[in-house]
Amino acid sequence: MEAGTGSSQLAARDRRIEKSQRYVPLVSLPVSLLLALSTGSVGNGVHMGRAQFTVTALVLAALAVLWVLLVRVSYAQREAHKVRAIVYFCGVIVLLALMVRINPWFAFFGAAGYVHSILLPRWLMPVGLAATAALVALAQLGGGIPHGTLIFGYCVVVLANLALVGYFQHQGVREMDDDEKRLRLLDELAEANSRLENALQENAGLHAQLVAQAREAGTLDERRRMAGEIHDTLAQGLTGIITQLEAADIARSEPERSRHLDLARDLARSSLAEARRSVQALRPGPLDEVRLPDALTQLAQDWQRTSGVPVRVEVDGAPITLQPALEVVLFRAAQEALANVAKHSGATSAGLTLTYTPDLVALDVLDDGSGFDINAKTGTDTRTGTGYGLEAMRSRLQQVGGSLIIESTPGEGTTLSANVPINTLTATGEDHS
Repeated sequence: MEAGTGSSQLAARDRRIEKSQRYVPLVSLPVSLLLALSTGSVGNGVHMGRAQFTVTALVLAALAVLWVLLVRVSYAQREAHKVRAIVYFCGVIVLLALMVRINPWFAFFGAAGYVHSILLPRWLMPVGLAATAALVALAQLGGGIPHGTLIFGYCVVVLANLALVGYFQHQGVREMDDDEKRLRLLDELAEANSRLENALQENAGLHAQLVAQAREAGTLDERRRMAGEIHDTLAQGLTGIITQLEAADIARSEPERSRHLDLARDLARSSLAEARRSVQALRPGPLDEVRLPDALTQLAQDWQRTSGVPVRVEVDGAPITLQPALEVVLFRAAQEALANVAKHSGATSAGLTLTYTPDLVALDVLDDGSGFDINAKTGTDTRTGTGYGLEAMRSRLQQVGGSLIIESTPGEGTTLSANVPINTLTATGEDHS
């Protein structure tokens, strides 16, 4: 909706009214003049020769034309020029009275009085209508001044004219008032829509800034996670290799030297495996080929072969295609959770459940391992966790409006729950890896 629509429609309506006020007198006056000149008769009680009547009629018609063209106030300016509008209307009434007095056919010019009465202030409109109706009724009775029994008939004709014209004018004025209210409301609505559009544009800019900041924060979190991965795996493995090689250099016997070299070789293989796992974690390749439930099933099968711990995978609810960023977050959460089970829990079995609801998707990873006292480890409640992997997992979830909950009791295993809301992230295809 364009701003100013109501104002433009009001202006168009005012122009239509102005045209009617301009052309109605200029059309009704020639008709009245032709009829009057063709009959050549004068009003009752008026003594005037034909030549004098013709000259008088032409002079009055010319004065009426000049008055309409030079003095008329437009409908749009009626409020700003109230006095001039009243004077103009009074001039029309005087000219109508003079013309009706010399010839009843000038009653057609009474239409000018009716259409111009709306130029008057509201409280004067009935007076203007009554004056016009009285003059038209005078013409309808022959143009003479009523007296005696004609006064009653004259009053009846005046009331009939006033009731008929007054009803239609009242309806027209009321419709114009309603139009003005409606069109002003349209203008207000258009202005409100414009303000709303501006606010939405500002919000879009702020949202873009927040997304950029979140992306930068995610990058920093990922760097911290990778630093922790390198510290916990590759750096320690390389330190162990160097230690074993140095021990081999100073070994006094060949068996001892071979033992240190074997240990260094085993550490190198283990570190290589950890490096490959870290590189794989940078981009979850399985998601490029299959949907999230299938990718999690494949992940669980691979993990079971390497860890030797049986894992059960279940899917509750009807699977739906999520935004890529949401699937990446849940897949990474499953990776990290299973890695922690293999490293720390000593579990004999594990379970992975993916649950779809109308509002969110939840991933639960549980094991029957040794568990731990979360409050004792962190000094906080069960919503927290420790380690670079868990912190990175929590950061990824928070970036998409999700959350992470860890529940564990010593000797009773651990449950990790990650959930993401479905409708909070736009489908940009952005990978928060």
